Amino acid sequence: MSVTVWQVAEVPGASVQPSCDHLETGDPPLPEPLGCAECLRGGGRWVHLRQCLTCGHVGCCDSSPGQHAHAHARPGHDVGRPLEQGETWAWCYTDEAFLRPARRR
Repeated sequence: MSVTVWQVAEVPGASVQPSCDHLETGDPPLPEPLGCAECLRGGGRWVHLRQCLTCGHVGCCDSSPGQHAHAHARPGHDVGRPLEQGETWAWCYTDEAFLRPARRR
């Protein structure tokens, strides 16, 4: 499994910049079928999908009625990424911080 190292995205103009202790994660494979596990089981709907970078679980975003990705987040499952093509960020639910891939040297 490859490893992605993330860095916290700075917030312009913020007096205190966010921090995060969950910056190194494995890259789980894309799930099949592609959809929120809880919504698929219960007949719900989602707006966007988020994948847990610890276990690969797919849940729906906070704009979705179920907010299953947020509900899945807990210690050890802190960081999720969007599954939309071209999206290259992640969100740490624990530290409430946007993350972006660190530049490779």
